[in-house]
Amino acid sequence: MPAERTWLFDLDNTLHNASPHIFPHINRSMRDYIERHLGVDTHEATRIRQEYWDRYGATLTGMMRHHGTDPRHFLWETHQFEDLHRMVVFERGLKAMLQRLPGRKIIFSNAPRHYTDAILRLAGIRQQFQAVYSVEQLRFKPKPAIDGFLRILRQERLEAAQCVMVEDSLANLATAKKLGMKTVWVSAGLRRSVHADVKLNAITLLPQYLGRL
Repeated sequence: MPAERTWLFDLDNTLHNASPHIFPHINRSMRDYIERHLGVDTHEATRIRQEYWDRYGATLTGMMRHHGTDPRHFLWETHQFEDLHRMVVFERGLKAMLQRLPGRKIIFSNAPRHYTDAILRLAGIRQQFQAVYSVEQLRFKPKPAIDGFLRILRQERLEAAQCVMVEDSLANLATAKKLGMKTVWVSAGLRRSVHADVKLNAITLLPQYLGRL
């Protein structure tokens, strides 16, 4: 592995498991936000949120594009947690794995900055990353849109071929692959994909696959 290799890490369901507690909370918060601000019932709010997720890969994109929603307000309102420390699930050995991994490490997340910082702090891994790109730094153009990828490459003066994208989302990996990045898919499922150079059941296994990247 060349020393100049740069790792771009997604956050949710990549560096920690958001599915048991955090994602259900965010989904409810987004549904409630849509109900309040669009004046629709629960069923319609759920349908709208799912449609935008399926269509754009991010509910935020649909809300901005079709309803003129203020992204900062939306993200602040939908990412409030009274007891986040009890909701975060991450693997033992995560910090040690990141310390062992050669090369620069950057967070590349669709989540807002206040939430991203909180997760990194609770997991004790903030110091392992040389840069953090949350959706604000992406100018509210979340993955899988290519804009955020290009912005990071420009800002960090990187070539796509130097980068490895580590993600749980195949749609996001497809964009990375198209740009020429190596790709790591974090997924416990049995499915394989042409968009993933390596597939991991657990993020802590990553150093074992350096030879394939």
